[in-house]
Amino acid sequence: MLKRISVVGTAAALALAMSAVVQAKVPATEAAKLGTSAITPMGAQVPGNGKDVSTGLGIPAWSGGITRNEIPKSYTQAGQHHPDPFEADKVLFTITNQNQGQYADKLPAGVQAMLRTYPDTFKLNVYQSRRTTSAPDWVNKNTKDNAARTVLTDTGVENSFGGVPFPMLHGSNEEKAKQAIWNHVLRWRGVYVVRRASEVAVQRNGAYSLVTSQQEVYFKMHDPKLKPSDVSNIIFYYLSFVKAPARLAGGAVLVHESIDQKIQPRQAWGYNAGQRRVRLAPNLAYDTPIAAADGLRTADDTDMYNGAPDRYNWKLVHEKPVEMFIPYNNYKMDSPKLKYDQMLKAGHIDSDIQRWELHRVWVVEATLKEGERHIYERRTFYIDEDSWQIAVVDQYDRRGDLWRVSIAYIKNYYEVPTQWTALDAFHDLRARRYHVQYLDNEEPSILDFSQPVPDERYFHPAALRRRGT
Repeated sequence: MLKRISVVGTAAALALAMSAVVQAKVPATEAAKLGTSAITPMGAQVPGNGKDVSTGLGIPAWSGGITRNEIPKSYTQAGQHHPDPFEADKVLFTITNQNQGQYADKLPAGVQAMLRTYPDTFKLNVYQSRRTTSAPDWVNKNTKDNAARTVLTDTGVENSFGGVPFPMLHGSNEEKAKQAIWNHVLRWRGVYVVRRASEVAVQRNGAYSLVTSQQEVYFKMHDPKLKPSDVSNIIFYYLSFVKAPARLAGGAVLVHESIDQKIQPRQAWGYNAGQRRVRLAPNLAYDTPIAAADGLRTADDTDMYNGAPDRYNWKLVHEKPVEMFIPYNNYKMDSPKLKYDQMLKAGHIDSDIQRWELHRVWVVEATLKEGERHIYERRTFYIDEDSWQIAVVDQYDRRGDLWRVSIAYIKNYYEVPTQWTALDAFHDLRARRYHVQYLDNEEPSILDFSQPVPDERYFHPAALRRRGT
C-alpha cells in the first residue's frame, strides 16, 4: 500500500510538471528586495502609515515582529498557554453599532453586519497596532527563493517550498488575487503540530455541546529536512481523533491535502469506532457540510479557505493593501483563566476578550463561475498583509445577500515563531448561531510544535484502525 501511494505521488508530480503554466516568475532583481528596509521578508510594506499608534489609527513600521528576545519570561515550555506580551495595553476606543459609520471604510462588510445584528453586545475594542508577524530565517530565505521560482498554474502552483509562494504579487488582476489566496493556503504554520482542542456550535440561546479531539498535522511542504522534489504535491497530512463526547469517541479523520487538487484530489478517510471500519471520504471538499459544525461550516470554510480554487472567478479589489480593523494579537483568548462559559455568549464570542487592531490587508473577491455549484455565490477575503493569514471572510448566498461571516482571531505562536490563530469563528447571521474551532483554554496545553515528526507511515489509512482501537 505504501508503494502504491508513492506511485500516486510520483504520477502527480509528473502531472504537475506538465500542467499549463499561466504566469511568469518574479525577476531575481525584484525578489532581492525582500527583507530590505522597504519590504519585509513576507512581502509587506515595512513603513507604517505615519500616524500616531497611540490613537488606534496608526500602523507602525515593521521591525522584525516578535523574536525570541521578546518572549515573556513567564513562558517556559512548548505547548504552554501563552503569556500575553501586550497585557498592559489599554483599549484606545470602541467601535459599536452606534458609531460604526465613522469607521465604515475600515470595517469589513461582515463585521459591520455583526455590529448591526448584535447591537447591544458585539463591539470592537481597538488597541494599539502591533506588527508581530515573524518567521524563522530559513522560512524567510525560502520565501525569497519562491518569489523567483514559483509559478501559478491553472489549478495550483509549481516550485513552491518551505515558505510563502508569492510574496510579491504580480501579473494580471486575477493572477494577483489567486496568488494572495495561495499565499494563505500555503503559508508557514510550523512543521509538525499536536493539539487537543474542542469545537462547538453555539445555538441562538447560547447553549452548546463540546466535541473534543486530538489533532496532529505534518506540514510536509515546510519540512526543512526535505527537498522541493520530495513534496510530491502534498501540503500536509492531518489526523484527528475524537475524545469526547462518549458517543463519538474513537472516531477519526485522516486527510492527505494536495496542492493541485485537480491533478490529485484531496484524499480523506474516516474511521468509525463502532464498526471498526476505515472508509474513504471522497466528498470532503468545497461546500460539503462539516458534521461537528452543525451545518455552520463547509469543508472549504475550514482555516478560512482551503482547497481547489477552480469554482470561482478571482478578483483583487484594490491594487494595494488597504487599512482595516481586524482581530490581532488575541492572546487573551488563549488564557487558561477563561472558562468556555465565560467566552461563548449568545451570538458571538464575548467582545471584551477580543482584541482588534488597524492593519493593512489585501481584499480578494471570489465570484462563483457560471455553471458551477456552491452555497456561496460570492466571498470576500480580508488577508493580513504581514502574514498572509485570512482574518475575515464575508460569504454571500445565491441571492447576493450577506449570509455568513468567518473571523480568525490572529496571534503569534512566538516559540516557533509563526502567525496563526487562537480561535476561528463561523457566524450565520440569519440563524444567529455560530461555530468555534480550537477551544483549548480548559485543556492542560495548546498547540505543541516541539514533538518530533513521525514517519509518513503514521499517516497511512491502515494506521487509523490500529490507533482507534
